[in-house]
Amino acid sequence: MVLDIIRTVIMGLVEGISEWLPISSTGHMILVKEFLNGKDSFVSNSGFFDLYLYVIQLGAIMAVVTLYFKKLNPFAPSKTKTEKRDTWNMWFKVIVGCIPAAVIGLALDSLMEQIENWQVVSAMLIVYGVAFIIVERIRKKTVVNTMDEMTYKTALLIGAFQVLSIIPGTSRSGATILGAMLLGCSRGVAAEFSFFMAIPVMVGVSLLKIAKFILEGLTMSMDEITVLVVGMIVAYIVSMIAIKFLMNFVKKHDFKAFGVYRIVLGALVILYFVMI
Repeated sequence: MVLDIIRTVIMGLVEGISEWLPISSTGHMILVKEFLNGKDSFVSNSGFFDLYLYVIQLGAIMAVVTLYFKKLNPFAPSKTKTEKRDTWNMWFKVIVGCIPAAVIGLALDSLMEQIENWQVVSAMLIVYGVAFIIVERIRKKTVVNTMDEMTYKTALLIGAFQVLSIIPGTSRSGATILGAMLLGCSRGVAAEFSFFMAIPVMVGVSLLKIAKFILEGLTMSMDEITVLVVGMIVAYIVSMIAIKFLMNFVKKHDFKAFGVYRIVLGALVILYFVMI
């Protein structure tokens, strides 16, 4: 059990970092799973591990809700009528942005699960790594510097880019941020909007997956419940740190460093699986 606690702490750490930085949580989880897998570990229990990945995502998403609670809350007593209206408008934009994922993403979810392998993941890590470098070099002056300046059309188009993240190794935040920047959003607005769109998308997908596992009769031992709880808590805490880091980072830097990181990681994934 001690080893499983260590494993879930590491998993929660990786989830908390890779879910919000544009570096692909799927790519990292595949590698971490390879290194942490062991006989009789929860990682080797494919049914439980699939559930585990969706449960700890809920811990990660709660970090966004915590950090941005006031900004996300249209009922905050401290807000003026105008501010409350702006908050509702922001939520409507988030909902509009989630429409493509709800329509297309859910329809293709099962198909994408079938191609979740290291070949696809490594390819997407490298492709989007190159894309980040190119976009940073060709992008022109930003026209959307605040969430209020974003139009519903722009929100919908960003949502269309988010659909690309159903391809394993793409990164939901990576696809969303890239799309937002291509559409003229500042790095800060692109990152924040990707966080906010994650709330309905990740919560919805996670709850659907959890419900599916429950209906299929999956049972858990007390040790497995402990693993889930610890993983969620770690993912929550680390996500808080990762989100703050990213928002501070983009104030002074661009996303090229993440592009380089993705290319290097993609190459390492290929090298690892070719050599084993």
